[in-house]
Amino acid sequence: MHWDLTELIRAVGYAGLFFIVFAESGLLVGIFLPGDSLLFTAGFLASQGYLSLPQIIIICVVAAISGDAVGHFFGRKVGRRLFDRPHSRWFKRKHLFATKVFYEKHGGKTIVLARFLPVIRTCAPIVAGMGNMRCKRFFSFNMTGGILWGAGLPGFGYALGNAIPDIDAYLLPIVTTIIMISALPTL
Repeated sequence: MHWDLTELIRAVGYAGLFFIVFAESGLLVGIFLPGDSLLFTAGFLASQGYLSLPQIIIICVVAAISGDAVGHFFGRKVGRRLFDRPHSRWFKRKHLFATKVFYEKHGGKTIVLARFLPVIRTCAPIVAGMGNMRCKRFFSFNMTGGILWGAGLPGFGYALGNAIPDIDAYLLPIVTTIIMISALPTL
């Protein structure tokens, strides 16, 4: 799917940016939405005077944190029912128990690092909820990851947009590189 991110951001504005980041962070329907490249491009557009960087950062951080929180809540509600079933077509009880053990040991770093990995970014909070990761622990790592990702990528786009003259000529190759780099660990 081809996304003209500059036109998409101009068309949907701040509200659309919030919704896309929110959906990609914790709703399964957002699994195919542009994340890293969208935040970078929004920061770049701020460097060109089209948007406000502080507003972008606030919107992206709040959307990322609240999206993950909704995903975690959904996972807790759905996951409990899956634990109570011996087997279903898609979920085996032993895998859910393994997930619970994994999130008890590695859940914090998983939530933070997942922010930077497409597809995993959407699934990690839901799986953390299914694995019954404690809400207080989830919240602290969700905040950390949301701030790093929601402020870092737009900040990087803004800094690059100010540092390189005529960067708009290189925007497509830069965004393509960001997409490829962010997809590699997931693959």
